[in-house]
Amino acid sequence: MESPKRQIILQTPNLEGAKKAIKTGIARHRTVVIAGSCTVDYDGRASSKLEEGERLIIFKPDGSALVHRPKDYSPVNWQPSGSIFHTRIGKDGLVIRVFRRKERESMVISLTMIQMVAVLDLVDNGDFTLYATEKEMQEAILFKPDILEPGFRPMTKEMAVDPGFIDIIGYDADDILAVVEIKRVKANKKAVEQLKKYMDVIDLDDSRRVRGILVAPDITDNGSELLNQLGYEYKPLTPQECSEILKQKRGTPLTAFFEP
Repeated sequence: MESPKRQIILQTPNLEGAKKAIKTGIARHRTVVIAGSCTVDYDGRASSKLEEGERLIIFKPDGSALVHRPKDYSPVNWQPSGSIFHTRIGKDGLVIRVFRRKERESMVISLTMIQMVAVLDLVDNGDFTLYATEKEMQEAILFKPDILEPGFRPMTKEMAVDPGFIDIIGYDADDILAVVEIKRVKANKKAVEQLKKYMDVIDLDDSRRVRGILVAPDITDNGSELLNQLGYEYKPLTPQECSEILKQKRGTPLTAFFEP
């Protein structure tokens, strides 16, 4: 028995050839991509009609369907996973009905001209990791202050001062006040200047030492030079590290935050 092809690509196919390829791809749970001119009629939660235009249509193995215009990143019409497909040749071209019985909604795609049909056997087992934002990096430090340095004790976050908001204020192991500015990307001279504005507000008492700490995954040469001139410090910390710490936090039971 001949094994099925991993991919089929048809350029300007006739209706019968396009129909056969599309039905085969859907039946075998492949990714089906169609480029052509179509109209789309939707009926369900509301109703809509998309007039004729050249579009990209994608059917995924999970039963989801998307219709994309040549512009914008979001589909103009779509159906979620678990949809059922019915493909036939109508009087004006190829008609594909994508419907969900339980929800009583359907999307009818009428293709009057087909430029390309691709049936692809795509394999994707990769994990997706969304790395932390600056706010999440702040959250990670508050949850596990030792990632900044051993003995660090955060006292407040997002403290409002005249130039803006200080990410974290706390004390180090020697009870020295520290002003912490966080950047999720490589810090530059501008980031150091921002820290200086906060330090100018906080460090007003000559008899009290205040540390200025810039936290970022990396720092530019001119940023490092200005940091040294001002007597501030740089602490390397990446969004990836913070993401891992936040995973630990989400897996920690609530009782762990209270002393017995």
